Amino acid sequence: MNAPLLTAAAAPPPGAGAAGGFPAGASIAGGASPAAAVRPLLAIEGLQVTFPHGREGRQRVAAVCGASLTIGRGECVGLVGESGSGKSLLALAVLRLVPPPGRVGGRVLLDGRGPGGQADLLALPEAAMRRVRGARIGIVFQEPMSALDPFYSIGFQIAEAAAAHRPLGRRAAREEALRLLERVAMPDARRRLRDYPHQLSGGQRQRVLLAMALAGGPELLLADEPTTALDVTLQAQVLALLDELRRDLGLAVLLITHDLAVVAETCDRVAVLYAGQVVEEAAVEDLFRAPAHPYTRALLATLPRLGQPAERGRLPVLPGQPAEPAARPAGCPFHPRCPDAMPICAVEEPPETAPGPARRVRCWLHAAVPR
Repeated sequence: MNAPLLTAAAAPPPGAGAAGGFPAGASIAGGASPAAAVRPLLAIEGLQVTFPHGREGRQRVAAVCGASLTIGRGECVGLVGESGSGKSLLALAVLRLVPPPGRVGGRVLLDGRGPGGQADLLALPEAAMRRVRGARIGIVFQEPMSALDPFYSIGFQIAEAAAAHRPLGRRAAREEALRLLERVAMPDARRRLRDYPHQLSGGQRQRVLLAMALAGGPELLLADEPTTALDVTLQAQVLALLDELRRDLGLAVLLITHDLAVVAETCDRVAVLYAGQVVEEAAVEDLFRAPAHPYTRALLATLPRLGQPAERGRLPVLPGQPAEPAARPAGCPFHPRCPDAMPICAVEEPPETAPGPARRVRCWLHAAVPR
């Protein structure tokens, strides 16, 4: 799916609020919440993304099913899971970029820059939401080649993104594009301004997307598989760049990936997504040392380990197939593949519990089984 253009954001609409992007009189959620100093930058609560199903489309199936997640200022949170678990869809839903006929429900609370509180992005008028995209939340889409417009030079595309959020003339916007390319360590940045996407390597295109995502000066970056299809050397360079941007700019990052090694190296916390639900969330060290959910343990078991040759020369695999949204099993969606499944797992969905500090898991192994 081609990514929506970041540069579609319009100039500040009439009546829009200050830098926060919320219009005057917008409803503010969470009036009784803690002080802004401890409030998360982004709080996703019960997020649902549904699509029509069936010949007439009267039924709807959930691809993201009640996912909840928080991201603090300056924090890097990893979101992991198999392909089809809903990771990319969750990021698109945060910015209300899910294409029709998809529908998004729940709440996505973005902390205000002042003492006003939080605003629900899903309830904002579209004019105000355009002030959020790019300016407060940037996104790096999957597949850099399809996310960039092949008909325009990368200098034009970055300059257009910068001018969409700030009153810049043509020359100033081009200088800003050059500054952003240099900021993401693009080799020979001035010459590259005139290049087109097909003239760049995969790693260079990834840097261009990062520059575009940073053009509006966001507080949060949604990075969707930023190291996919890159070799190990380029992966390390992109991850080091993300870490440098976090330190220098105070960026918060939601890093979407299927690569657990990337999460271990980069993130502070990690959330594990299965069938559109967050089934486990913990600090990175805690999750890798003692995974609580059988799905998390199964994912970690597939990692190759130095000095431990695989049995019969084969890498371990996770048996079975991920749950299809249109054929979601009753009870826990992971129970058909779970080696620890109990009878209740096929009947009733497990509640969310907290088996440890700053940790939550959705599994009957950590909940009181009703009699």
